[in-house]
Amino acid sequence: MNDSSALYAFNKFGDTVLRAAFAMTGSYSEAEDITQEIFLSLHAKPQRFESDEHLKAWLLRSAINRCKNYRKSARILRNTALDEKTANTLSCEFTPKDSEIRDRIAKLPEKYSSVIFLYYYEEYTIKEIASLIGKNENTVSSLLQRGRKKLKTELEEEGFIYETR
Repeated sequence: MNDSSALYAFNKFGDTVLRAAFAMTGSYSEAEDITQEIFLSLHAKPQRFESDEHLKAWLLRSAINRCKNYRKSARILRNTALDEKTANTLSCEFTPKDSEIRDRIAKLPEKYSSVIFLYYYEEYTIKEIASLIGKNENTVSSLLQRGRKKLKTELEEEGFIYETR
Protein backbone atom coordinates (compact mmCIF):
# COMPACT_ATOMS: atom_id res chain seq x y z
CA MET A 1 0.00 0.00 0.00
CA ASN A 2 1.17 3.50 -0.68
CA ASP A 3 0.64 6.76 1.21
CA SER A 4 -2.81 7.31 -0.30
CA SER A 5 -4.06 3.88 0.82
CA ALA A 6 -5.13 5.09 4.26
CA LEU A 7 -6.96 7.98 2.60
CA TYR A 8 -8.60 5.58 0.15
CA ALA A 9 -9.63 3.30 3.03
CA PHE A 10 -11.00 6.25 4.99
CA ASN A 11 -13.01 7.57 2.05
CA LYS A 12 -14.41 4.13 1.29
CA PHE A 13 -14.94 2.68 4.79
CA GLY A 14 -14.65 5.59 7.24
CA ASP A 15 -18.41 5.78 7.86
CA THR A 16 -18.65 2.02 8.31
CA VAL A 17 -15.88 1.99 10.91
CA LEU A 18 -17.41 4.99 12.70
CA ARG A 19 -20.85 3.32 12.82
CA ALA A 20 -19.32 0.09 14.12
CA ALA A 21 -17.38 1.91 16.82
CA PHE A 22 -20.46 3.90 17.81
CA ALA A 23 -22.61 0.77 17.95
CA MET A 24 -20.11 -0.87 20.28
CA THR A 25 -19.23 2.10 22.50
CA GLY A 26 -22.47 4.08 22.56
CA SER A 27 -20.40 7.28 22.52
CA TYR A 28 -20.00 9.31 19.36
CA SER A 29 -16.87 11.09 20.56
CA GLU A 30 -15.20 7.80 21.54
CA ALA A 31 -16.25 6.30 18.21
CA GLU A 32 -14.59 9.23 16.41
CA ASP A 33 -11.41 8.76 18.44
CA ILE A 34 -11.31 5.03 17.76
CA THR A 35 -11.93 5.59 14.04
CA GLN A 36 -9.14 8.15 13.89
CA GLU A 37 -6.72 5.82 15.70
CA ILE A 38 -7.45 3.00 13.25
CA PHE A 39 -6.80 5.08 10.14
CA LEU A 40 -3.72 6.72 11.65
CA SER A 41 -2.41 3.25 12.44
CA LEU A 42 -3.03 2.18 8.85
CA HIS A 43 -1.27 5.30 7.59
CA ALA A 44 1.72 4.80 9.91
CA LYS A 45 2.08 1.09 9.11
CA PRO A 46 0.75 0.47 5.60
CA GLN A 47 -0.34 -3.09 4.86
CA ARG A 48 -1.26 -5.11 1.80
CA PHE A 49 -4.80 -6.34 1.39
CA GLU A 50 -6.08 -8.88 -1.10
CA SER A 51 -9.26 -6.93 -1.82
CA ASP A 52 -11.54 -4.20 -0.54
CA GLU A 53 -13.44 -6.82 1.45
CA HIS A 54 -10.19 -7.89 3.12
CA LEU A 55 -9.44 -4.23 3.93
CA LYS A 56 -12.97 -3.73 5.32
CA ALA A 57 -12.67 -6.87 7.45
CA TRP A 58 -9.32 -5.66 8.83
CA LEU A 59 -10.76 -2.25 9.65
CA LEU A 60 -13.81 -3.74 11.39
CA ARG A 61 -11.64 -6.20 13.32
CA SER A 62 -9.47 -3.27 14.42
CA ALA A 63 -12.58 -1.36 15.49
CA ILE A 64 -13.84 -4.34 17.51
CA ASN A 65 -10.48 -4.76 19.23
CA ARG A 66 -10.19 -1.06 20.06
CA CYS A 67 -13.77 -1.00 21.35
CA LYS A 68 -12.98 -3.95 23.61
CA ASN A 69 -10.00 -2.02 24.97
CA TYR A 70 -12.18 1.05 25.43
CA ARG A 71 -14.76 -0.92 27.41
CA LYS A 72 -12.01 -2.18 29.70
CA SER A 73 -10.54 1.28 30.23
CA ALA A 74 -11.30 3.82 32.92
CA ARG A 75 -12.56 6.24 30.25
CA ILE A 76 -15.81 4.31 29.96
CA LEU A 77 -16.68 5.37 33.48
CA ARG A 78 -16.86 8.94 32.26
CA ASN A 79 -20.22 9.18 30.52
CA THR A 80 -21.04 12.46 28.80
CA ALA A 81 -24.35 13.45 27.25
CA LEU A 82 -24.56 14.12 23.54
CA ASP A 83 -25.27 17.67 22.58
CA GLU A 84 -28.24 18.33 20.31
CA LYS A 85 -26.14 18.84 17.17
CA THR A 86 -24.34 15.50 17.59
CA ALA A 87 -27.60 13.71 18.33
CA ASN A 88 -29.11 15.12 15.13
CA THR A 89 -26.05 14.06 13.14
CA LEU A 90 -26.27 10.52 14.46
CA SER A 91 -29.96 10.11 13.80
CA CYS A 92 -30.03 11.59 10.31
CA GLU A 93 -30.17 8.22 8.59
CA PHE A 94 -32.15 6.38 11.25
CA THR A 95 -35.64 6.76 12.65
CA PRO A 96 -36.06 7.42 16.39
CA LYS A 97 -36.99 3.75 16.80
CA ASP A 98 -33.77 2.71 15.04
CA SER A 99 -31.74 5.06 17.24
CA GLU A 100 -33.26 3.59 20.40
CA ILE A 101 -32.48 0.07 19.23
CA ARG A 102 -28.92 1.08 18.31
CA ASP A 103 -28.49 2.62 21.76
CA ARG A 104 -29.71 -0.60 23.34
CA ILE A 105 -27.36 -2.67 21.17
CA ALA A 106 -24.44 -0.48 22.26
CA LYS A 107 -25.30 -1.13 25.91
CA LEU A 108 -25.25 -4.91 25.48
CA PRO A 109 -22.08 -6.76 26.48
CA GLU A 110 -19.49 -6.41 23.71
CA LYS A 111 -19.66 -10.07 22.73
CA TYR A 112 -23.31 -9.56 21.74
CA SER A 113 -23.18 -6.01 20.39
CA SER A 114 -20.35 -6.68 17.94
CA VAL A 115 -22.00 -9.80 16.52
CA ILE A 116 -25.39 -8.10 16.21
CA PHE A 117 -23.83 -5.06 14.54
CA LEU A 118 -21.84 -7.11 12.04
CA TYR A 119 -24.83 -9.31 11.21
CA TYR A 120 -27.60 -6.72 10.91
CA TYR A 121 -25.86 -3.46 10.03
CA GLU A 122 -22.92 -4.70 7.99
CA GLU A 123 -24.78 -7.76 6.64
CA TYR A 124 -21.98 -10.25 7.21
CA THR A 125 -22.90 -13.93 7.32
CA ILE A 126 -22.34 -16.00 10.44
CA LYS A 127 -19.42 -17.69 8.72
CA GLU A 128 -17.81 -14.34 7.86
CA ILE A 129 -18.34 -13.03 11.40
CA ALA A 130 -16.76 -16.18 12.83
CA SER A 131 -13.71 -15.59 10.66
CA LEU A 132 -13.59 -11.90 11.58
CA ILE A 133 -13.73 -12.37 15.34
CA GLY A 134 -11.85 -15.66 15.47
CA LYS A 135 -14.64 -17.80 16.89
CA ASN A 136 -16.45 -20.95 15.82
CA GLU A 137 -19.57 -20.52 13.64
CA ASN A 138 -21.72 -22.25 16.26
CA THR A 139 -20.41 -19.85 18.90
CA VAL A 140 -21.27 -16.85 16.72
CA SER A 141 -24.73 -18.27 16.08
CA SER A 142 -25.25 -18.75 19.84
CA LEU A 143 -23.99 -15.22 20.60
CA LEU A 144 -26.34 -13.81 17.98
CA GLN A 145 -29.29 -15.76 19.37
CA ARG A 146 -28.53 -14.81 22.99
CA GLY A 147 -27.89 -11.19 22.06
CA ARG A 148 -31.23 -10.94 20.25
CA LYS A 149 -33.00 -12.53 23.21
CA LYS A 150 -31.31 -10.18 25.69
CA LEU A 151 -32.09 -7.17 23.50
CA LYS A 152 -35.73 -8.21 23.12
CA THR A 153 -36.10 -8.72 26.87
CA GLU A 154 -34.61 -5.31 27.66
CA LEU A 155 -36.79 -3.57 25.09
CA GLU A 156 -39.93 -5.29 26.37
CA GLU A 157 -39.09 -4.39 29.99
CA GLU A 158 -38.98 -0.74 29.01
CA GLY A 159 -42.32 -0.96 27.23
CA PHE A 160 -40.82 -0.82 23.78
CA ILE A 161 -43.15 -2.56 21.34
CA TYR A 162 -41.24 -5.36 19.69
CA GLU A 163 -42.22 -6.07 16.10
CA THR A 164 -40.81 -8.84 13.95
CA ARG A 165 -40.34 -8.27 10.24
